[in-house]
Amino acid sequence: MECKENVIHYLSWGFIVGAVAYLLQQTRTQTPYGRYVTSDGTPGRTCPAKLAWFLQELPSFLVPMLLLLSTDTQPSLGKDLLLWTFCLHYFQRTFIYSLLTKGRPSPLYIVFSAGVFCSVNGFLQGHYMLHCATYDDAWQTDIRLGTGGMFEYVSGANFFGEILEWCGYALATWSLATFSFALFTVCSIGPRAYHHHRYYQEKFEDYPRSRKAVIPFIL
Repeated sequence: MECKENVIHYLSWGFIVGAVAYLLQQTRTQTPYGRYVTSDGTPGRTCPAKLAWFLQELPSFLVPMLLLLSTDTQPSLGKDLLLWTFCLHYFQRTFIYSLLTKGRPSPLYIVFSAGVFCSVNGFLQGHYMLHCATYDDAWQTDIRLGTGGMFEYVSGANFFGEILEWCGYALATWSLATFSFALFTVCSIGPRAYHHHRYYQEKFEDYPRSRKAVIPFIL
């Protein structure tokens, strides 16, 4: 299969525009899943947390794997390592985290929306890495491959960890497709970390004032 450059371009920019729109929406209200699900929701409109996480995260693992299994490509250390890094993350989210979570039921429209996003993103990242990305031998020593840092002293350390992970992935792959996904991650879970931070501040009078919401020592 040839690289569908126009498809990758438009999907990437669609994610970027969607990320900014979602960020603006999140500044006015909170997406009702997890602790923000109200108790007056009817059972028919929600999905158990374990099943919800499994269903919505599965496409991000399944779509790239199907593309990989149905594609005859030449071995490449860069492409193989980065694609398997992406798939490993979503294998953990789909088959391990979903079984361990004890969260509240999620609204069905949230599960459906997340599933659609993960399906499109699974194709975007999988197709780009398999058919569009190229990395030479010098990539293995490029500074963009080695990213990381501390994510302590924040209310949403798990959110910061995921932001750090996908921003590092975008740096390592150096593409519009992965940048659009990283930006969407920042715009979608960054405000959620802030909402958690504000929730803790209101709930606990002795909550540390020096603790930040999502970025250590900064925000």
